[in-house]
Amino acid sequence: MSRRDLFAVYSIVVLGCTATQAAPPAAISKPISGVPRASGGSNSISYFQGADAAPQGTPCTVTLFSNYLFENFNAQYFTYTPACPGPWSSIQFVGNFAITPGIQYDRTAEISIGYVNVYFGTTREDDPTFGPTWKVTRDLTDYAPLFNTTQPGEVDLGNLVNSEYTGVISGTATLEFYPVASGATAPVVADAVYPLPDGPGGAVALNNSSSQLAETFTLPTNVERAYLDVFTQSQSNDEFWWSCVPNDILSDFPGDCGNSAFREAEISIDGTPAGVAPVYPWIYTGGVDPNLWLPIPDVQTLNFKPYRVDLTPFAATLSNGQPHTVALSVYNADSYFAATATLLVYEDHGSTTVTGATTENTIGSGPNPVEQENIGINSSGYPVGTIAITSDRQFTVSGYVKTSHGTITTVISQTIDYGNLQTYTNSLNEYQQLTTVNSITTVTDGSNTENTTRDYTFPFNVTITAVTASNGDFDETVSDKQSYNLAVLVQSDGVTTSSGSTSDSFSGADTIDYTAGVDLGQESTEIQKTKTGNTCNELQFKALNDTLIGYTAGPCQ
Repeated sequence: MSRRDLFAVYSIVVLGCTATQAAPPAAISKPISGVPRASGGSNSISYFQGADAAPQGTPCTVTLFSNYLFENFNAQYFTYTPACPGPWSSIQFVGNFAITPGIQYDRTAEISIGYVNVYFGTTREDDPTFGPTWKVTRDLTDYAPLFNTTQPGEVDLGNLVNSEYTGVISGTATLEFYPVASGATAPVVADAVYPLPDGPGGAVALNNSSSQLAETFTLPTNVERAYLDVFTQSQSNDEFWWSCVPNDILSDFPGDCGNSAFREAEISIDGTPAGVAPVYPWIYTGGVDPNLWLPIPDVQTLNFKPYRVDLTPFAATLSNGQPHTVALSVYNADSYFAATATLLVYEDHGSTTVTGATTENTIGSGPNPVEQENIGINSSGYPVGTIAITSDRQFTVSGYVKTSHGTITTVISQTIDYGNLQTYTNSLNEYQQLTTVNSITTVTDGSNTENTTRDYTFPFNVTITAVTASNGDFDETVSDKQSYNLAVLVQSDGVTTSSGSTSDSFSGADTIDYTAGVDLGQESTEIQKTKTGNTCNELQFKALNDTLIGYTAGPCQ
């Protein structure tokens, strides 16, 4: 992970890394860095970030690797061997990680099977006296064909361990295969799974808007549906992309990142725009204020969620027996985003060939963000004012395929709205951001019409406030509010057949006395909710002064 100085005044060594401490300046500057650590607290928490709903029944378990130690930057390998006969009602990846007490950074972690990403996230950066453990899960049911044959496995979790950085990360990973209950029907899963990149090494770096992750596939000639699961993880200059500024005023923010505070993933097929994926503003446990994430990390920090792009309107093209290149880029990337994706293909089991066409595609060549700058330089040389950037996109993509069970038409209508407002004063930096996606997929199969509506919202707010306390010390408070929300409604011929939602929200604040180099107080809350029909379940974590003071699991409150 990158480190950008919170205050460029003078340095002290904190946790074995160079962080910054500030004499009271006339105004605060940009994020982001390590800060004086709190001491004490509780390491009793075994934290969980996982799949939206726990499956029922007793699984058959396959261990991928056990108690691997991550002490260097070399990939580690394993072999997946099938041991649990299908069909399966659910397939769950389960990872259990720990870090020994000691000084260590947060690290990126990736696990793949057959080069297909099955886990992507980061590790914890904790108080040196802590020894936290955490568990992550991911639903891989749609990826079922991947697990029918023996596959190579790879773990990429680079970690520096020496006399200064002493925290050793360890991990164990399993797959849980849940059988189909008696009398129940197995879920419909993909028939083929294709990795991007299709090779060892994990996610690739996309350094600018023209950088691409691209793979060429010759797919089955009977593709009925297709989806792309997308991860774009911000790294280096892009780690805090939501705080970046337009290039024309970059000189007013020394050491900051450019290309503005707007990023978006673009998907293409053979060079033709085929989909859009918003970039989620993950904050890792070494970012902004590491004390804020003790012991509860921010939304998805330990376990990223992929964004699924529906490529079904292009199914006829993908089925024509010719090689096709699926590519992914990040608009405004400023070195760099780590990108990986998985192509899921569903076939027409009643025929070997489908035909059809893409009939409409209004995605266009790319976004057209609008910037508004109202920045001045005060008498102390600090920028004050506001920077706003918005991007609003509406498009429709439609196509049809002639299958063994009739002609199926798919129409995808999406509205993607993005807004970011940055406010700078003598005593405050604030970053307010909201991404919303409204996606309506209409599938017509003969006389039946099914509408699926997906509404995503990603509200985000980080505020950094600096004051001179009554004792003359320079104090800073960092607050963060962030959530991931998805609601899904399925209707068949106007009648609701299913509905559900998932949400994960974090709210917290931490105050630091930079003059004394101590933490003055921290509090945070995270709530994870999953609702299916009329049933709602909730996990809630509460922390005060780096100690877990509340944990509940049960019906939604």
